[in-house]
Amino acid sequence: MRMEISLVIGIALLTSVSGAQTAEELIAKNTEAKGGLEKIKAIRTLRASGRVEMGGMTAKVEKASMRPEMLRQTFTVQGMSQVDAYDGSTGWKIDPFGGRKDPELMGEDDMRPIIENADFYGPLIDYKEKGNKVEYLGRDTLDGDDVYRLKVTLHNGDIVNYYLDPDTYLEIRVLRQMFIRGAVRETITDVGSYKLVNGVYYPFAIETSSRDGMGDPSKLTIEKMEANKGVSESDFHMPAAKKP
Repeated sequence: MRMEISLVIGIALLTSVSGAQTAEELIAKNTEAKGGLEKIKAIRTLRASGRVEMGGMTAKVEKASMRPEMLRQTFTVQGMSQVDAYDGSTGWKIDPFGGRKDPELMGEDDMRPIIENADFYGPLIDYKEKGNKVEYLGRDTLDGDDVYRLKVTLHNGDIVNYYLDPDTYLEIRVLRQMFIRGAVRETITDVGSYKLVNGVYYPFAIETSSRDGMGDPSKLTIEKMEANKGVSESDFHMPAAKKP
């Protein structure tokens, strides 16, 4: 009897271990689901355009990015365009809605999110080389559905939680925690409507809100995305102020 019980326990433990996921396995499955590492790294630049709805207002959006970490975002409302950009070392902006039409350097608080968003392949790809740490937090539920959870601690201490669909292994929610000046900023981003661009799946529907309910949530709809065309390094450099 004792031997039979030990055998049953041993089989149960073996089944549990063999069915368990690890962070490395989930990252590999997520990468493969998006198109595979080779196709992902074959993409050097992206240009996307669409619209964002926030607080009853709709703005046109254009986004350009280049590896390893360059980003430029333009929001246009009623003929005025706000620009937020990062060239890999310097963050700058043009804010006509704040009464400033000339480019100016970003402050530290504005720099943090754009630097993290400028990571071209995201924090999971080559995470060890970037100084990030990844943990598998097990299964969870999201709106009543099962998900896998991955926790990524970035090299700067910020935390990104990924909620992966157990069938597709694509992320459906990203919870980001930023630690700035002793305060915590938490944002929730739900992503979906994945489409192929040069053999790689990207989300075309992105909804972002603050976890504490402060501020208006935003809904971004990508209408067009192109890879490896129409983007140059000069797009990200801060232009000189216009002469009066």
